[in-house]
Amino acid sequence: MESIQVKTPAHSAAVDITDQVAAKLREIEARDGICLIYTPHTTAALTINEGADPDVAADILDALDRIVPWRAAYKHSEGNSAAHIKAVLVGGSVQVIVQSGRPFLGTWERIFLCEFDGPRTRKVLIEFLARTA
Repeated sequence: MESIQVKTPAHSAAVDITDQVAAKLREIEARDGICLIYTPHTTAALTINEGADPDVAADILDALDRIVPWRAAYKHSEGNSAAHIKAVLVGGSVQVIVQSGRPFLGTWERIFLCEFDGPRTRKVLIEFLARTA
């Protein structure tokens, strides 16, 4: 298993980690298979979505803020329930097909770490599962 550290820049952010994941795949000389990408944090998440236009990520974060407002009648004493709920909605892992050692993504797709309670340094775990003959 490999890992990367991601410093998030703000309280709420979508950080493109595609190049870091691809670099880890090159480092381990991955060929064809599946890459599982997971973050072991309860207030962060992972997703794959459009990376060509940064407004898409901003719109997603804004929509999540409207769906799950930061201030509400939450019971969790730390005051970050909204971050936990957003992480549940987005999810803690993604899987990507790896072909010829590279993530097989659509033309506009990128892999994002979504921060909901930052800024922080987050760990992302990367596990490559090779295709067997």
